[in-house]
Amino acid sequence: MSRPVRRTTRMRHWIWSVVAVVVATTFSWSSPAGASGDRTGLPEAIDTILGDARMDGGAASVVVADAKTGAVLYQRRPSGRLMPASNTKLLTSAAAMALLGPDHRFTTDVLSTGARHGSVLAGDLYLRGTGDPTLLAEDYDRLAAALADSGVRRVTGRLVADDTRFDDQRLGRSWASDDESSYYSAQTSALSVAPDTDYDTGTVIVHAAPGDKPGDRPRTTVTPANHYVHLDVRATTVDRGGPSDLTVERQHGANTVTVSGTLPVGGATAKEWISVWEPTGYAADVFRDALAAHGVRVTGATRLGEATPKGAHRLATHESMPLKELLIPFLKLSNNMHAEALTKAIGYETSGRGTWDAGLAGISGYLKRVGVDPGKLRQVDGSGLSRMDSVPADQLAKLLLSVRTEPWYADWYRALPVACDPNRFVGGTLRSRLCGTPAALNARGKTGSLTGASALSGYVTDAGGRELVYSVVLNNYLVGSVKSIEDAIVVTLASSDENRAVTVRPKAIRKTESNGDLECSWRKPAQC
Repeated sequence: MSRPVRRTTRMRHWIWSVVAVVVATTFSWSSPAGASGDRTGLPEAIDTILGDARMDGGAASVVVADAKTGAVLYQRRPSGRLMPASNTKLLTSAAAMALLGPDHRFTTDVLSTGARHGSVLAGDLYLRGTGDPTLLAEDYDRLAAALADSGVRRVTGRLVADDTRFDDQRLGRSWASDDESSYYSAQTSALSVAPDTDYDTGTVIVHAAPGDKPGDRPRTTVTPANHYVHLDVRATTVDRGGPSDLTVERQHGANTVTVSGTLPVGGATAKEWISVWEPTGYAADVFRDALAAHGVRVTGATRLGEATPKGAHRLATHESMPLKELLIPFLKLSNNMHAEALTKAIGYETSGRGTWDAGLAGISGYLKRVGVDPGKLRQVDGSGLSRMDSVPADQLAKLLLSVRTEPWYADWYRALPVACDPNRFVGGTLRSRLCGTPAALNARGKTGSLTGASALSGYVTDAGGRELVYSVVLNNYLVGSVKSIEDAIVVTLASSDENRAVTVRPKAIRKTESNGDLECSWRKPAQC
């Protein structure tokens, strides 16, 4: 595994707190607390956990319910609207499954209105995207190969990148400007490229290996190879055992990436994921190179953002994986750009407009149909990256309860991270949490993290075999991380049954918690 890179932007690297739990007190649990607020064992147990000093001055919205009956077993400020961070993806993903369908596929087409004259295609060549957030360079290569295999060797017109399925608003509402070059804040387009099978669309991976001797410039490459992103290498190689403090940063409004700092002789290759400026142009560049590699020359220039004319004939096509499979990298790895692409796709599906406003209206309509009150929450993006998102735990719990009757629920449930499963595409952002507890390989949930905001909502089976729904949203704390508080609540639920509640106290081992404000998978290479 490659060494992570320190950055000067607000990448905010952090190490999650290790959960150490101590069984402290056993209570008699007579009957569920429910909405009446009766004080029984489970409410007292969770209240004890939430009394952790790290939450002094903070805010908590927490709901626990019986998954089968819907009976509320615990609630703390259930209607308190707080920043849900990536718990927002629960709303977006459920609406996508309902409105787009579990078998929905994104298509990317190569088309033309020109006539063929032997190996010459007279006219423009159109590359039309519909928002696929999983397109790789190899997919563009296959499209180019299909065109070459049809006998085309020269295109007399332009290469036109048609991204008009979505609007040209690239960044979400109130996203932090100093996150601009961070890959988890990449621009949204109907036509883009992902560098690997984590599918961080709209990004490239910058590799930097130390030189052979002190004073050498590091050897740098970009994945996928392209002419769109340019490296300005100012870094240097230092003596073996010297400092390793590489900084990789993209300039605002451009695709020049500056690599500075030092790497020691014999050190590991550093990797950094960086967003590109204007992903449509990135896709067109990768596709043009693929065409050239297959012997197809496009004579004209590249044009971005022009719609494909009606009547154009299709020359090649690529289909994405179905949505039910796309949910795996989306939810397991908490992929922000998947959430935004799906939001705009929902907008196009429901109103013919691939915009955030249209997509959010579609999500809101779905939520209302399943008993979630959109008037009691605010959602301004699909991912939860915006600090304007505001959702109470009771609405998240209602969603978790209602989706259990949906025909696609099994696929959606499968896509949620599983506690302490080390496989990144099973355990996801929970793969290093809740290990060694009754919640390990039991609890499933969606994580969420921003500065001063943390959330965990999902499902867990208690000691008596009863499935529970939980939603924990914590805000306005000043410490780096409160993950162990969330974990203690889930372990308490997993350790208890209908007759006995076990309080499991969080005991935070603060290694480097001061920057605990990013999702596990948003730190590359992921080490949690």
